[in-house]
Parts: sequence; structure tokens; C-alpha cells
Amino acid sequence: MAEKTRGHDRTRIWAAIVYPDSAPENWREIIDDYHLEWIESPLHDRDTNPTTGEQKKPHWHIVLCFDGPKSFEQVQEITSKVNSALPVKCHSLKGSVRYFAHLDNPEKAQYNPQDIVPHGGIDLSDVFKPTASERYTIIGQMRAWCYKNNITEFCDLLDYASENHPDDWFPILCDNSAYVMNTYLKSRHYQRCGESTPK
Repeated sequence: MAEKTRGHDRTRIWAAIVYPDSAPENWREIIDDYHLEWIESPLHDRDTNPTTGEQKKPHWHIVLCFDGPKSFEQVQEITSKVNSALPVKCHSLKGSVRYFAHLDNPEKAQYNPQDIVPHGGIDLSDVFKPTASERYTIIGQMRAWCYKNNITEFCDLLDYASENHPDDWFPILCDNSAYVMNTYLKSRHYQRCGESTPK
């Protein structure tokens, strides 16, 4: 029974908080030396206590991702070396990393998602991959922009997206929405030319 309980307490992804006033200057290198994938938030230096309104101590949120399940004790061996708060299980990697910028908490101080730092080769694109409803919203934004600006060529949309929307429109076009947008633009082109869309 003890063995079963111990296994239940193990998980692959753990979260912790690191404070600038207590962390070693080389705290990132200390974690990097474990050769694991981990993610670092922007410095949260504008957070306030929702009850008292007092400013919280500046801190970083971190998420540590292991290849296999780790126990609290195993993870604390790492986090104690950077004087972090006690590690806790991470129930959702995507939810935790979105919290790094307070993306789903508009009532909190907002931080730039581009200041979220991946370490150890972890790919953040999966974390920020839009949901189906978000993808439809982005497609709607692109369609509206094309209509407003009389765009009929896919290359014009792709160039604009690359330069002006590198974090939302451009990846969507590259990954899975090029067909629908290209079809829409072709239809607009033939409509403007007074021709019927080719079969």
C-alpha cells in the first residue's frame, strides 16, 4: 500500500516560485545543469494581493518537466538549490504557462507572453496552440482584414501576417488554415473580376 501511495504522489510536471531576493545569482544555470525541460515566467513585479491591495514580492514562476514521474522529494532536491518555494504538482502545463502572463486573468497585472523563456529545448508552440474556437476567431479576423483591404492574393495575406501578426495569424496560416484562406481569396478574386470560380 505504501508503494502505491508513493507512486500516486509522483508526476512528470512540477511548478515552483523563485524569488530574486533569495535565489542565487546563477539560479537558471543551476537548473539548466540538470538538463531538463523547464519554463520561466517573466518577472512578476506588479502583482498585488487581491484582498489587501498590497504589492506582492517580485517572483518568477517556473515549471519543471521531467521525462518520467518524480516525487516531491526528488524535485525538492533541485528547487532547494535555488531557494524556491516548495514545489507543487502542475495539473495543466498549458494553464500554468498561460498564467505566467496572466492571459486568462484580465483582472491581474498583464505580462508579455514573449518574455516567457523556454529552457532545455522545450517547445512553447504546443502550449500556445489555439483551441478550435480561438482558431475560428483568428480566421474571422483574417477574413475581415482581407475584405476591408481588398486583398485577393494569398501572398499579401501571408506577408502581412508574418510582419504584423507573427504570434497568431502567421502560425495558423502555416499550420492548418492556408487552404480555407486561399480558397476565400480565390473566390474574392474571381468575384471582383466578374468571373465564375473555376471548378
